[in-house]
Amino acid sequence: MTQEIEIEYKNLLTRTEFERLSKAYRLTPEDFVLQHNDYFDTADFQLKKRGAALRIREKENKFVLTLKEPNAVGLLETHQRLTEREARQMLLGEAPPDGDVIARLSRMGIRPSALRHLGRLSTKRAEVALKEGVLVLDHSMYGVREDFELEFEAADAAAGRTAFHAILRQYGIPRRPAENKIRRMMKSIDLEEASAHGDQSAND
Repeated sequence: MTQEIEIEYKNLLTRTEFERLSKAYRLTPEDFVLQHNDYFDTADFQLKKRGAALRIREKENKFVLTLKEPNAVGLLETHQRLTEREARQMLLGEAPPDGDVIARLSRMGIRPSALRHLGRLSTKRAEVALKEGVLVLDHSMYGVREDFELEFEAADAAAGRTAFHAILRQYGIPRRPAENKIRRMMKSIDLEEASAHGDQSAND
């Protein structure tokens, strides 16, 4: 089974802060790799209620299905490789193929056939390996919205937290806790739907 513990610290950035950090770490546009994240849940949001999340990540023509679950420290991630055809079938509403992720979903009492596609978030990501962990800069786009984010991934929670806060202090960046990407994407969908309904009402 392919599993790992994810320990990361996140902070939303302004475009100016994002560009400042990119320059400080000598990142060029070519260093940012485009990836697409397609998120799934049941109609009654059984995964969300458990604090879990399910996504397919498409990166450089490779597809990985990942289940994230709460853990004593960080998040427990379970990964399952998909073919392009399997990924496309999931997007069309078909149940995912058997594998490690599906086995964990079944143990949670979630039927794979009940999963539905929520939406897509695309990210241009660059990573910088540091002594204390990996600094990640994300420029994410979902619908007509976009945001910028700093993530710091570490093997040790305490050391990672210290390094993360040191970077914020060094570059004068205020602490802005970031919700996970699936929640930001879902809020954007809710806002866009509310806006559309408002426009419709104005035209009635």
